[in-house]
Amino acid sequence: MKLEQDDQFRDEHDRFALKFTCENCTLFDEREERCAHGFPTEEHRVARYSDARALVIFCKEFELD
Repeated sequence: MKLEQDDQFRDEHDRFALKFTCENCTLFDEREERCAHGFPTEEHRVARYSDARALVIFCKEFELD
């Protein structure tokens, strides 16, 4: 699923402390900086979303840490 970071999304992200990046996923190996299932992580890392124009891309394998 992909969506724009509009004002409503950014407000709800902050207000509800939404978690959706690799850094919050139980499948993410922080030491190796990779997904345990081998999926690419570039589009799902928290640093990507500092750019308000970046599309939010949800991973289908995300498991809340």
